[in-house]
Amino acid sequence: MSLDGPERSPEETPDSHEAFPRLSTDQLDVLEGWGERRSTEVGDVLYRVGEGVGEVFVVLSGRVGIVASDLDGERLIQVHGQGRLLGELGMLQGQPALFGARVVQAGEIVAVPSGQLGDVARQDSVLGETILRAYLIRRSHLIDGGAGMRIVGSSYAPDTRRLLEFATRNRLPHKWIDLEKDPDADAFLHRMNVASKDTPVVVLGRGRLFRNPSNSVLATELGLRTSLTDATVCDLLVVGAGPAGLAASVYGASDGLEVTTVDATAVGGQASTTSRIENYLGFPAGISGAELTERAGVQAARFGARVIVPAAVTALTSAGDHFRTELDGHDQVRARALIVASGARYRRLDVPGLARFETANVYYEATVNERHACGVEPVAVIGGGNSAGQAAVFLADTARVVYLLVRDPNLGAKMSGYLADQIVSDRRIKVMTHTQIRELHGDAYLTSIEVEDTVNGARTDLSVRALFVFIGAQPQSAWLTGVVELDEHGFVLTGSDLDTETDGVLPVHHRAILETSEPGIFAAGDVRRGATRRVAAAMGEGAIAVALVNQYLASIGHAVRHP
Repeated sequence: MSLDGPERSPEETPDSHEAFPRLSTDQLDVLEGWGERRSTEVGDVLYRVGEGVGEVFVVLSGRVGIVASDLDGERLIQVHGQGRLLGELGMLQGQPALFGARVVQAGEIVAVPSGQLGDVARQDSVLGETILRAYLIRRSHLIDGGAGMRIVGSSYAPDTRRLLEFATRNRLPHKWIDLEKDPDADAFLHRMNVASKDTPVVVLGRGRLFRNPSNSVLATELGLRTSLTDATVCDLLVVGAGPAGLAASVYGASDGLEVTTVDATAVGGQASTTSRIENYLGFPAGISGAELTERAGVQAARFGARVIVPAAVTALTSAGDHFRTELDGHDQVRARALIVASGARYRRLDVPGLARFETANVYYEATVNERHACGVEPVAVIGGGNSAGQAAVFLADTARVVYLLVRDPNLGAKMSGYLADQIVSDRRIKVMTHTQIRELHGDAYLTSIEVEDTVNGARTDLSVRALFVFIGAQPQSAWLTGVVELDEHGFVLTGSDLDTETDGVLPVHHRAILETSEPGIFAAGDVRRGATRRVAAAMGEGAIAVALVNQYLASIGHAVRHP
């Protein structure tokens, strides 16, 4: 739609999958109680692309157009009238607006400060859930539709992969323009006056261009990360924002603790890349890992937890009555207690040929970007756990065939029964049990893999264009070396693993299950030895760890009064 059309107001855009619900009169009254009523005139700008917006706008009368801005100028993409809520999830989290909003028919709006939405939800829980659900759906639509920033680069370039992973893991709407496959890539670069050798580049709103930015620079531009200049000591630092870390953030902040949470990559951890979790309590129809962790992130912020990404801990030292952590980027966080929830990543595959293809088409996660890169080509997934199974199901939506390579003699050895049944019934997934990969073949990119049946020794060459690896786990614990005790693989030792004996019978100290060797530091989730590798278990451990933190703070004379 053009912005320079006839004077009559354009038609309202129909609702799509409850993304733009029409609020009732009672719900509008609730919002007006927390906001300010304002008159509007045609042409009034409520917010522009790239601006931070500290208010949520609701249309009482008249109409407001949503405006996209790109290299060709501005265009009207949606129109919303009476009872419609404007904005999207990122704006609530301090990210700049992906679209602008301009009045196309005079009327009235209500402007509610974003910080008041928690009060709105407490007054009317149904309204609060309606708003959150609408924003979550809009965020998914923006991601699926390729809205937001543009990432231009080759699929074979490590920095392109890095930027795509950062955008995907943080649920940032974006469109990838692949230099290898997109026919419009060269024209786009020409219009931006960028040479192919200078890619990858990121283009934000209003044509702001960044040549191969670091994750930290991009996060700052997008409002994800701010400088940590506060020198005060917080009650609790949570390292890792996966399921365990998010649960600790929510329960800690709701208990009245001053909580800071940092993660090296994104809110949600690896769980956020899971296409569907069907065995999570309370969601009989299943829930995507992205929605589950997005909801948890919003909830943590609502209770006052400060969540910062990307922010990797590089050093940890004891400073008497508190701990001091050094972050990349020269920031510091000081805290009286720590919960280590930094998780684990899948191990690299130890086979000949891996190094040649690892930056091209060997992957350690399966998101929409990887699925887009593979298209309909055959792919292989190696691993026998739930993550491998969920990846196979996700990739089978588009790939002609997905080979699932499992080392165990049967599919259900380490995988949930419901998922194994789903895989067996999917004709596009070919399960190969007691099978291991032996070699990768190809020139510039992977063309086939050689696998071996470990029972009879027979070898088979499979023609595939990508390999997805979900084997084992490597704990993200290097920053803890010399601070707490780790096992030979780097997992954090906790609880009875640390108990010592005096006379061969009685332990000197009975540690709680999540207590590390250093008082005041606790561990939860996959980084801990003996952890149950399930989302629900990780969240449970995060909640338990907060209870132990409260006990510890009380023991050092810093009991926190619960709200």
